[in-house]
Amino acid sequence: MSVKEHKNNQLSVNCMIITVSDTRTDKTDKSGNLMVKLLEQAGHRIVLKEIVPDERSAIKNMIDTGRNNQDVDVILTNGGTGVSFRDVTIETIKNMLDKEMSGFGELFRMLSYQEDIGSAAILSRALAGVSNHTVIFATPGSSGAVKLAMNKLILPELSHTVKEVKKDIE
Repeated sequence: MSVKEHKNNQLSVNCMIITVSDTRTDKTDKSGNLMVKLLEQAGHRIVLKEIVPDERSAIKNMIDTGRNNQDVDVILTNGGTGVSFRDVTIETIKNMLDKEMSGFGELFRMLSYQEDIGSAAILSRALAGVSNHTVIFATPGSSGAVKLAMNKLILPELSHTVKEVKKDIE
């Protein structure tokens, strides 16, 4: 099947959204709410949406909740991806992956450089991979970064990625 045929054969996927932040609340979670909006507009379902602090154990526990839930196909995180001491999302998730999709972070930084933030893109960390047959995307927490990642990378390939991950277990 060609790439074009894959893209025309979209399926609705079940998503979990995790916002990693010490300060966000349901009301102020602009990036998490943007993820919900964009996913629902694309015909996907939100199974869970949570906010966790910038702490390895909290992030790991929530990722475990999602990857062990048969109703969750994809986990999308936002926040905790910077280079400060408290930013531990990338390190936490990377240690949980069975497979990493390194192209996601590479393309995200390239697009960020070109379209948005210039050389500050070197500070931008993003990650994607698979853990326990669950696709995981980790994006920075700014709404601009979420919009860029969702519209340019995640949404165009979400169904295709889930199909590829699930085909071995069906």
